[in-house]
Amino acid sequence: MQELTKKKLNKINKLTEKALKDKPIWKPSNGHKYLKDLKKGSMFQVGNSIKGIYLDSTPTSAKVIILSRNCSEEDKSYSLGKQNIANETEIL
Repeated sequence: MQELTKKKLNKINKLTEKALKDKPIWKPSNGHKYLKDLKKGSMFQVGNSIKGIYLDSTPTSAKVIILSRNCSEEDKSYSLGKQNIANETEIL
């Protein structure tokens, strides 16, 4: 295996640093906001299917209580109640 020269290592390090800094800035669609932007205890709705209460956030997920959901009766027992969903879930 060919050894990497100091010059090549520096170039690789600069490219790596640039790639880590060069991230897209995500924004919610018009008329929506992200779940993580709500105040604790706020009600939310995701489309026409999920209604719930926002509890808290971690860096990657939001703790919520799902109150109602449009799904089959057999899935409701799993779907309702305390859940973790993505912070970037778009809500109305």
